[in-house]
Amino acid sequence: MDYATSGSIYTVVVFVSFIGVVWWAFSNKSKANFDEAEKLIFDDEPQHSKRESKVDE
Repeated sequence: MDYATSGSIYTVVVFVSFIGVVWWAFSNKSKANFDEAEKLIFDDEPQHSKRESKVDE
């Protein structure tokens, strides 16, 4: 097996892996997990009532 053949096989393997990651990221089954993960940054913030959320006027 020469360098060109092994390079071609490596390229195909990386391309198939990339397509797999893209397919996983945009699949409907992953959407619920991603929706939950995008809200994690706000979990440590204290809850404010409407009265407290006003800025000094």
